Amino acid sequence: MELVAPALNHQAAFTRFYDDFAQFDPDNADYYRPGKDDFPTYVTRLSDEALGKNLRKGYVPCSHFWLLDAEQQIIGAIRIRHHINTPFLSQEAGHIGYDIAPSYRGRGCGKQMLALALPKARKLGITRALITANEDNTASRKVIEANGGMLENIINGEVFNESLARYWVDING
Repeated sequence: MELVAPALNHQAAFTRFYDDFAQFDPDNADYYRPGKDDFPTYVTRLSDEALGKNLRKGYVPCSHFWLLDAEQQIIGAIRIRHHINTPFLSQEAGHIGYDIAPSYRGRGCGKQMLALALPKARKLGITRALITANEDNTASRKVIEANGGMLENIINGEVFNESLARYWVDING
């Protein structure tokens, strides 16, 4: 498996990734809907975010990566925010957010994807990453813990309106 930056040549794989969410996890499919509706514009937006260009209000520079399997299918997406100097990011969203396509969950893909992303975060100058998960999302919490995450606390999110487990991962190398 490998992490790649979003690119136009992955449109068919992205469509399958989105359709997997739409069918098996519709609550989270909306996040990826812009890529289904207008893939070229979506890829440009993700590329611009990595460069800190044309950021939407409240957004910070953010590098996006897709986890590809041996068949070049997108089985996961991970986002690395270059800094978390807003109240929402520093409390609830953290440096890194990720999703595994529903059909690939429970196979260790999330753990591998986060392990591949941590060196990329280090290259961005992040030495200690905040990663959060819903308190009741045991699978996501195990992904973070398997990658060295140390639980700081559980908070009640204001934006997400959920109990969130906040972890710190030391990536000093």
